[in-house]
Amino acid sequence: MSFDDQMRDALVTFTIESLELLEDMEMCLLSLEDGEDTTERINSIFRAAHTIKGSAGLFGLDHIVAFTHVVESLLDLLRAGNLSVSPELVAALLPCCDHIGLLVRDVADGKLEADPAVDLTGGQLLEQLQVFLSPLADKNVATAVADRQSKLEASGGGSIESGKWHLSLRFGPDSLRDGMDPLSFIRYLTTFGQITQLTTISEAMPPAEQMDPETCYVGFEINLKSDAGKDEIEGVFEFVQDSSSIRILPLDSEIGEFIDLIKQLPEDDSYLGELLIKSGALTRRELEDALNQQGVNAAGDAGDTAAKQPIGEILVEHQAVQQPIVNAALDKQKQIKDNKARESQSIRVDADRLDKLIDLIGELVIAGSGVNLRAQESKAMALLEATGEMMRLVEEVRDSALQLRMVPIGTTFNRFQRVVRDVSKELGKEIDLIISGGDTEVDKSIVEQISDPLTHLVRNAMDHGIETAELRRERGKSARGVLRLNAYHAAGNIVIEVSDDGGGLNRDKIFEKALERGLISPNAVLSDQEIFAMIFEPGFSTAQKVSNLSGRGVGMDVVKRNVAALRGSIAVESHYGSGSTMRIHLPLTLAIIDSFMVCVGHSTLVIPLDKILECIALPTDTGEHDYMDLRGEVLPLVHLRPLFNIHGKEPQRKNVVVVEHAGIKAGFIVDRLLGECQTVIKPLGKLFTHIKGVAGSTILGNGKVALILDVPTLVDYVQHKSATVY
Repeated sequence: MSFDDQMRDALVTFTIESLELLEDMEMCLLSLEDGEDTTERINSIFRAAHTIKGSAGLFGLDHIVAFTHVVESLLDLLRAGNLSVSPELVAALLPCCDHIGLLVRDVADGKLEADPAVDLTGGQLLEQLQVFLSPLADKNVATAVADRQSKLEASGGGSIESGKWHLSLRFGPDSLRDGMDPLSFIRYLTTFGQITQLTTISEAMPPAEQMDPETCYVGFEINLKSDAGKDEIEGVFEFVQDSSSIRILPLDSEIGEFIDLIKQLPEDDSYLGELLIKSGALTRRELEDALNQQGVNAAGDAGDTAAKQPIGEILVEHQAVQQPIVNAALDKQKQIKDNKARESQSIRVDADRLDKLIDLIGELVIAGSGVNLRAQESKAMALLEATGEMMRLVEEVRDSALQLRMVPIGTTFNRFQRVVRDVSKELGKEIDLIISGGDTEVDKSIVEQISDPLTHLVRNAMDHGIETAELRRERGKSARGVLRLNAYHAAGNIVIEVSDDGGGLNRDKIFEKALERGLISPNAVLSDQEIFAMIFEPGFSTAQKVSNLSGRGVGMDVVKRNVAALRGSIAVESHYGSGSTMRIHLPLTLAIIDSFMVCVGHSTLVIPLDKILECIALPTDTGEHDYMDLRGEVLPLVHLRPLFNIHGKEPQRKNVVVVEHAGIKAGFIVDRLLGECQTVIKPLGKLFTHIKGVAGSTILGNGKVALILDVPTLVDYVQHKSATVY
């Protein structure tokens, strides 16, 4: 692989990981105002920004580094307690998170340089952050400075603020003879920052009569306030390092910062010394000196390499770094090893490759069905046993492959935290989002396609469902509205609920509007469910006024159409004055399902197995009735032969396949029961999209095409008996 290809792959990894970090960052930002302890979430936000900035720096993406650095500085103040969490602060940081995402996506599109138009937007966002970054703009900053000042004065430090680095300098005796003036190094050191404390060490100075004017006897203990790294400060003393003792250590008050930096380092294969160098707590020269000393010590122990003194101990003994920082690096090293062990058990797989695998398994299922059919025709027991075992293994492979595409729906739900926050502010309402069932798994393709319908349902519930704070108080409710997203598995399906505690649907108003539009007749007797279903009609709206969000009657029909395209259904449950629930039923997967084959005339039909309760013989006394007695329960029947205009001789004895959807049972009358099978779902072409009651097609083992029945639509049909729709 060429260097360019390696860089391209590395940039892809950078964008993927950065976008994941930004998603986590946004979720943590949105949860900062919940009143609970925010320490860990603030640390997570800071780590995300710091990691993105560091990774961008590796690729020379200076525009991302520059923008993220300012955001990181603000987060550092927040992390240190110098800023308090507020709605204004979160509102300022969220657009910054979006802007970093835009910059990262530009990198993914091959734009490695700054875009002036995007930079202009970024500059406006940074101007908004300056309000929080200015020490005079936030009382917490002034309070923190006063606290630090009082502590310094109490400890005898005076009014000068403490530094960041402590330098212990012992110049070699021959420094003056070599033309090196110690004071010149001190003066040069001031170009890196401010010397907050300087103590001259003169214990080595002899009596005046014994002094050599060309010999250096002094040393210095210095506190330096500087943003320069340890490497830069060490470079000041480059010409006297061999003859002098130069020790550069972070002050005790700064050790925590280095420990945090070590914790935030990327998890690559690093030795202890490399971790310390990356954190800035150690220089390359100090590490080399310690390694040389380790070699000398090992040689002194007769070459017993097993008895080598740990490098961390040597660094502490040489005062190159403090023990707590070494301990943090050792912990980081252990974490890297543990995570590497876990990562070795999982890999990233491109979604297209996974889809290709599912397609191939689908073809394998079809081919396996053909082999099994030929084995049954041959009636050879050995062949039947072999094909039976093969089909069992194919089924296991199918289930395992489909499981790879299953993802928790919580990721989709979490995105609505931002939607609810932004829309509630736009509407001037106070709304809390409660998420449950986020760990419920569903096919990745369904997750991708359900996001838009859910967005419309959520926005509609906030705009029309949840009342204003004043109206809620008048109705004896809490001023804050509650919106709930819930998901769970039921009867082989996934059920997604969007609920609110708002005013609910006005049955009478919907009925009047439907009557006005000619959707129903004046003397129609409809159930609540049938009336509520009217809101999914194209152009239907009962809103008094049109808002930026809704009220034009556009959207709910699209929601129903999109859900139907996923072989799902949507139902409404509402109680006037107390809220509504939109309940979406979806299949777990769109690719391969377990099903049951039936025969009607010369046609083979397929029914999803998860919808079937039982199969029974049709009682002879049923006749042409549209119902039958099922153990004391009235079971409505669907005569599939006339419904799909299927001809052919009718058998003397028919069967009933009892199905259930959304708690409603129905019976499909069929000629013969052919048994269970695995079905690869093939979508119908555009020419057949108008056909109701058919969810798709499949290819049988003998090469013929069979139609897959749309159980939700047929159950709805048997409820309404509106054969004209079909």
